[in-house]
Amino acid sequence: MSTITATTGRRKESIARVRMTEGTGKLLINKREAREYLKRDTLLRIATQPLDLLEMMDRYDILVNVHGGGLSGQAGAIRLGIARALNEIDREGNRPRLKAAGYLTRDSRVVERKKPGQPSARKKFQFSKR
Repeated sequence: MSTITATTGRRKESIARVRMTEGTGKLLINKREAREYLKRDTLLRIATQPLDLLEMMDRYDILVNVHGGGLSGQAGAIRLGIARALNEIDREGNRPRLKAAGYLTRDSRVVERKKPGQPSARKKFQFSKR
């Protein structure tokens, strides 16, 4: 019987729903091949870091549904979703290594809001003394 695990990962404005089943190592993001969807090798590497750490690249088929934000935030959300799924599959074996690498921690940094009387979040209008 193949294990099916469904988890959620978030980063910035992105939300990724991850489904893992035992298989051959296929990674589909929004019904497209992962390399085709994420476009850059660095983003693909970020998304698959938990699998790389535990050396499970070709043990599970992963189906990801992700929306919101940009590609960088989506890659981070996918990484958290995959790490949570691996944690659910084998808590005692996988959790210490995933936790030590920081893959189970949600990155809570988001864009700072724009303040009134300023052109952006931190920038100020030019000050003139006279």
